[in-house]
Amino acid sequence: MPYIDNLLSDLAVFPVMGEKLDDSNSILMDFSPTNLELPSVEISNTETFNRYVFGLLHKAGRRFGHGGYFEHRVIYSRSTVFATAEEDFRDIHMGVDIWAEAGTPVFAPLDAVVHSFQDNAGFGNYGPTIILQHEVGGTVFFSLYGHLAKTDLIHLSPGQVISKGEEFCHLGPYPENGDWPPHLHFQIMWDLMGNVGDFPGVCSHREIDKYRQICPDPAILIGH
Repeated sequence: MPYIDNLLSDLAVFPVMGEKLDDSNSILMDFSPTNLELPSVEISNTETFNRYVFGLLHKAGRRFGHGGYFEHRVIYSRSTVFATAEEDFRDIHMGVDIWAEAGTPVFAPLDAVVHSFQDNAGFGNYGPTIILQHEVGGTVFFSLYGHLAKTDLIHLSPGQVISKGEEFCHLGPYPENGDWPPHLHFQIMWDLMGNVGDFPGVCSHREIDKYRQICPDPAILIGH
């Protein structure tokens, strides 16, 4: 598969949050085992987890938190949705999370059509989710937007044209967003592997090599 940066190197990309994420408006958030604060946070309680996330943002005086591409995370112990039938726990995060207040708008980074969408309901799941399909230079790929507002799905239809820079969805509040502190799960996939309205956002350690080939780093579409 091509590198996403090479594919988009000659294109003007619209930042998915409407502005480039940098040190002036964003901080890196660490949910890996190296964050020694996490064991003292009751992450299974969404309100408590929410206070922790937004406490970090307010302390830093920043609007956004970001991070998580192929990060080993400890926060998935909060939900059984990340345990598989083989008891192979999934805790490797394959997209980038962008943490911000509920209602924050999200913009199409490139021209697209709506591939699919659905409400992946359940504690710890994506909640409302949209997948866009893009084509650049004859190469097709997909972008996924998870943890949205339910109202974002009302007027969508498969094949609907979404223009670059168009505001087309928003960060959802908990519990409708899968019961998480408000954030966008943003992920790129070369291949949907037959999925519709959903795609794994987290994998197990044994699946890392497989999914790294499918899910490139979306940093170029974030602007960071």
